[in-house]
Amino acid sequence: MKSLKRGKGISASVENITPFGIWIFVRDREYFLSYEDYPYFKDQTLSSIQNVQLLHGYHLYWPELDVDLQIDNLENPQKYPLKSRIVKKHPTIHSTGRRIAAR
Repeated sequence: MKSLKRGKGISASVENITPFGIWIFVRDREYFLSYEDYPYFKDQTLSSIQNVQLLHGYHLYWPELDVDLQIDNLENPQKYPLKSRIVKKHPTIHSTGRRIAAR
């Protein structure tokens, strides 16, 4: 999303995607969102991560991922101690040592 001339628009863009997280540029500041702290970005498509919108000047929204973040969460993480947890399903191991299925 590109900003308009003379500050009439507000922009947010994903600047880099690494094996450890994503770098996002919002209102002249850069933020790093690690996959450890923001696991819902891991294993997503490039286009879905890059499709970010800045709403109302303080609210980031990824419509394809249904992810919402406020800029304050990025600037003051100590105020938001709760972290997202994604529970991974582990395969069941049969007594023969073969995997059966993830549960």
